[in-house]
Amino acid sequence: MPHDDHDTIDGDVYVSPRHLARSTAVGDPGLDPLRALGWDLHHDDLGNAHLTAPDGKVRLGYLPAGDDDGLWRINAYKDAFGPPAWGVCFNDAAPTEFVTAFTTALAEAYQQGPDHYLARPLAGSADRDPFLAVDPFIDRGWQFNRPHPSAFVITSPGGLATLEYTTGDLDPAIELETRDARWHLWTGTSSAQPFWYATASTNTPAALLRAVTEAVADPAPLPRWRDDTSSYVKDHAQLSPILPPSPPSPTPLDVRRRPAAHPAASVPRWSTTSRPALPGPRR
Repeated sequence: MPHDDHDTIDGDVYVSPRHLARSTAVGDPGLDPLRALGWDLHHDDLGNAHLTAPDGKVRLGYLPAGDDDGLWRINAYKDAFGPPAWGVCFNDAAPTEFVTAFTTALAEAYQQGPDHYLARPLAGSADRDPFLAVDPFIDRGWQFNRPHPSAFVITSPGGLATLEYTTGDLDPAIELETRDARWHLWTGTSSAQPFWYATASTNTPAALLRAVTEAVADPAPLPRWRDDTSSYVKDHAQLSPILPPSPPSPTPLDVRRRPAAHPAASVPRWSTTSRPALPGPRR
C-alpha cells in the first residue's frame, strides 16, 4: 500500500500481514480519542493510567504495572456504581492500532449517548447483529468453521489469526476476569500461548467490535522498527523496508523566492587570431 506520509511513519519496516505486528509500546494513540473528549486522566503510584468518562459510566485502564498481561481494560456501566455492562481487554502484545480503532469507535459512540455505547448485540438487527463484527474477516477470505456446537471460529488465510465466538450462557464475572469471554481474538499457533490476544464480553456493542475486526482485516501493513521486532514476527511475517522520505516538492512560494538567474557577464576570449589591443593616446 503506498504511503504519502513517510516523514511521520514510526518504523523502518512494514509488517505484513498486520495481525503479526506487536504493540508499539506507546499508549498515547489508544488514549487520545477519549482524552480529546475531556475525559479525566490520572496515574497511580505504579505508573498505570486511568481514564474516566465525565458521567463515570465508561472507564479505561492502561495497566503496564497490572497484575497480569491485560494491558488495556475498558469497561462500560449502566450504573456508575454497579457491575460492568461489558468489558474488553487487549493484552500487552496486541498491536496498538487495533486498540486505537476500538477507542476511536468508543469515542464516537459515547458522543451519541448510552443507546450506542451500551447497545447490546441483537441477532437480526440491521446495526446491532453480532455477526456484523465477523463480516470484515469473511470479506477478506478468512475461513469459517464450527468445530463443535458451542463455538465457531474464523481463521485468517495464513492460519495464524483466529476469532473464536462462544455460544450459550456465560458467567459475566468470568468473562471480565479471564480469557473465557464471548469473543476471543488471538494470533499464533496455539490459543494456550498466543502471540497476542483480545477479548470482549457478551454485551459489547457490535459496532465497537467491528471497528477492531476492520482494523485487523485491513490489508495495509503496519510500520515497526526492525530491531524491536520479535523472532516470531521475523519467522512468520513478511518484512519490507520503508523507503526513505523523498525530498518535498517545491511550493509556488519557494519558486518565487528563488533568486532570478542572471546571464553570465560577457568576457572577451583571446585566440590566436585576436589582434592585440591598440595603444590608447598617451597622456
